[in-house]
Amino acid sequence: MFKKILVVEDYDSINVGIVQALTDNIPQAEIYSTKYCDDAWLKIQGAIKNNAPFDLIISDLSFQEDYRDTKLKGGADLIALVRQEQPELKIIVYSIENRYIEVTDLIDHLKVNAYISKGRNSIKELLAAITYIKEEGTLPYLSPDIKEVKDNPTSLILQDEDLTILRLLSEGHSQSDIGTKLKEADHTITSTSSIEKRISKLKASFNAKNTIHLISIVKDLGII
Repeated sequence: MFKKILVVEDYDSINVGIVQALTDNIPQAEIYSTKYCDDAWLKIQGAIKNNAPFDLIISDLSFQEDYRDTKLKGGADLIALVRQEQPELKIIVYSIENRYIEVTDLIDHLKVNAYISKGRNSIKELLAAITYIKEEGTLPYLSPDIKEVKDNPTSLILQDEDLTILRLLSEGHSQSDIGTKLKEADHTITSTSSIEKRISKLKASFNAKNTIHLISIVKDLGII
């Protein structure tokens, strides 16, 4: 079983609940926790330098902003860094996020080992995922609703920005024009680099070869 586990979750009640469940069910493991992705990254780097690396990370995706200025804005940013630094580290996503783009990116490209949807039975699922990862295997462990999202692109949930970007692309607007229009509509994604990154994610999620192919796919699916 896992020997050193890091929990990354900003809500106290959920953080404490996960830590308690791990302590009760994996008593031999060292359990650490933090509310910030930046702190988690420092802990991971420090553990590697001390030749005592973590062998399991459990992380949320969305983190509420507060007074602290943070470099890593969410769990996906943290996971991307971890995959570069420690590719074999086992990672479990524990989140309410269930948008197709994020789910697909985390499973297919960042290769998370499990994706647990927060809910009534999520602690039980989390423990089952830990056992599965350690004892069985290769394919990621997915909550039923996450598996449904992953397997069925037509049921995907897109952010408003995604839909707007797709619509504007279909109308022939440049990325610069799209940024201007998103800014006028008070969206958070407005820079050309952010829009380019989001389009790349959309292409990856829909297995599109290029932007024209992407627009063709989403039109066929009835998304725009």
